[in-house]
Amino acid sequence: MSLIYKPFYWAYLATSGAWYWTRRRFTLAGLWVAAGVVVTAATGVDIENTVSYQSFVLLLGFLAFAFVSSFFFRAKFSATRLLPRVGTAGQPLPYRVRIKNLTAKNQAGLTLLEDLSAPRPGFAEWLGFQLAENRRVRPFRVAPHQRQNPFRIAALKDAEIPPLPPRGEVEAQGEIHPLRRGVLRFTGVTVARADVLGLFRSFIRVPVAQTVLILPKRYPLPPIALPGAMRYQEGGVALAANVGRSDEFVALRDYRHGDPLRHIHWRSWAKTGKPIVKEYEDEFFVRHALVLDTFSEEPNSEVLEEAVSVAASFACTFMTQESLLDLLFVGNQTYCFTAGRGLAHSDQMLEILASVKHCADKKFEALEHLVLNHVSGLSGCICVLLHWDAARRKLVEKLKLLGVPLLVLIIVPPGGGISGAGGPLLDAPRTLHVLEIGKIEEGLRQLK
Repeated sequence: MSLIYKPFYWAYLATSGAWYWTRRRFTLAGLWVAAGVVVTAATGVDIENTVSYQSFVLLLGFLAFAFVSSFFFRAKFSATRLLPRVGTAGQPLPYRVRIKNLTAKNQAGLTLLEDLSAPRPGFAEWLGFQLAENRRVRPFRVAPHQRQNPFRIAALKDAEIPPLPPRGEVEAQGEIHPLRRGVLRFTGVTVARADVLGLFRSFIRVPVAQTVLILPKRYPLPPIALPGAMRYQEGGVALAANVGRSDEFVALRDYRHGDPLRHIHWRSWAKTGKPIVKEYEDEFFVRHALVLDTFSEEPNSEVLEEAVSVAASFACTFMTQESLLDLLFVGNQTYCFTAGRGLAHSDQMLEILASVKHCADKKFEALEHLVLNHVSGLSGCICVLLHWDAARRKLVEKLKLLGVPLLVLIIVPPGGGISGAGGPLLDAPRTLHVLEIGKIEEGLRQLK
């Protein structure tokens, strides 16, 4: 089947590459002139009954002059990009670029363009998206967010460069609009100048390799009082920080293998001649799990992206300073990251979520096994799921039977729903919420 799609992939690369080159090289006026050339060429074939061919010759001459003029732009520049450490998908990312003129001539009428790494997908990624699109049933009227190109990682905005004096340096204000989470890679900047007619741009490329991490978009959450009492945490001395009862001294006892050296009571050891340790009260505190379902067959799934955004919303607003929050998901292996109580901050968890990929080579049971291995110390569990099938209902049912308080969020495509009704949560409908893409924020506002 892949051989059938190969010509279509090559056509996609050719057309997307040609359109990318055209948009960067031609100014808006140049695009109108190029469109005029095409129209007059189509209507001016019959030179005996129309004069369109005269316009065709004139417009084509303008474009030819502009193209030839581009070869006479000679200059040399250096650039330094001042980027923030992170950005957020869907939000403008402003930054500054310092441009230095390395020649002894004034340079004016310049525009700054950004060069991003690998803007187009490989064949496997493109084919996976096309097959997923063929399986998906879409309505006749497609919403704007459904028409978004999944391979377009950012919307670029041209920046005007102030006039550069000889050997001088100026600062341009750049802005980029990240469309997807992950690592955004810059390969360099392009200094462009239009010809005297303002139709075609000449390019001087300056290599400036840099990266910025784009975090998932987040939604505002209402105050949510998750149920769950304090639970015993084995080995919790290192986790308890300054909150809870971890510093409550109980008694002295004989040393047992595995006791930390900092608990040794040196004076008692000196008196008795054998190691004595200080015993503290067991640590009890609140610990919740944030379970993220990554099992999707589509490499660029809208549902997965929204699930990551929902998980990120909980990670950055959850009150982890008074409790622990475990992020559990499956990628090329199983992962458990813990934040709160001095271990890590929500920003670090957001950076982890920015790099989450879909999992298509493992079964959902891998996530079930991971969650059940951590259930003994959990006060509650937030499950962000991509489907509501038998495997996922089975996990929720097991957690419910173990007495773990639950909040289950199921992400569905626009106009979609779930089958099997509430399943194991039929008697607790307030713990099960279906969030439809396009109405995620509205659905999250209804959480209590």
